[in-house]
Amino acid sequence: MSLPNCLQCQSEYVYEDGLMLICPMCGFEWAADQTESLQEEDGLKVLDSNGTQLADGDTVTVIKDLKVKGAPKDIKQGTRVKNIRLIEGDHNIDCKIDGFGAMKLKSEFVKKL
Repeated sequence: MSLPNCLQCQSEYVYEDGLMLICPMCGFEWAADQTESLQEEDGLKVLDSNGTQLADGDTVTVIKDLKVKGAPKDIKQGTRVKNIRLIEGDHNIDCKIDGFGAMKLKSEFVKKL
């Protein structure tokens, strides 16, 4: 029987300890018989570059310069983006950036403040 990935950080290195499942990467513990019910409750889960879970309305900072097709300048490292909205897909953050307008960003290029 293969064990499920961690419900919090999606790590594949989960191990059993009695009736509990434990993730050594983030320390999350849950009962093995609660896996299905916890997965249904989670819904959309988006993590930033540090592995912190993001939520609608959070403020994030861009961690590297991002080139924007058709724009005369890049989005610079350290740019703050307020009031994000999480969506499904590859670019899973929908937001408005001052000087650029509506944008979609990948969560791997931001960190939560």
